[in-house]
Amino acid sequence: MIRPLQKSDYDVWLPLWQANCEGKISDEVTAETWRRICNPKEHVFGLGAFEDDILIGILHYILHPTTGQVEPVCYMQDLYVHEDHRRKGIARRMVWELAETGKSQSWARIYWLADKNNEAAQNLYKTLGIPIDFSLHILPTKD
Repeated sequence: MIRPLQKSDYDVWLPLWQANCEGKISDEVTAETWRRICNPKEHVFGLGAFEDDILIGILHYILHPTTGQVEPVCYMQDLYVHEDHRRKGIARRMVWELAETGKSQSWARIYWLADKNNEAAQNLYKTLGIPIDFSLHILPTKD
């Protein structure tokens, strides 16, 4: 079952979030991320994939306006499936659930970034989206 994450899911969300971030995210960022996901006034959302009431996958996304479109666009920021449950189509089902939400809410598009060296992600995403040849540049604004 795939459903929106709820405030009561924190304890089962946290281990997946930490694994997704490979231990590189501070407690402050973790707390703020969860606060945003659970705050209906924010435009940050989460989906959870559950198997026998156990959370086995998470997907976080952000809705935002953009130039060139009237409708909002969706940035799929995180997609993570517990390693014991990979290669079962769970990530694909989560993305399709997000796409169905986007269709029902008339989003202009869904987009995401993926490490070009992450072979599993690249294999999945090649079958889901249309790749575009852009380079990403980041200009940090704080130390």
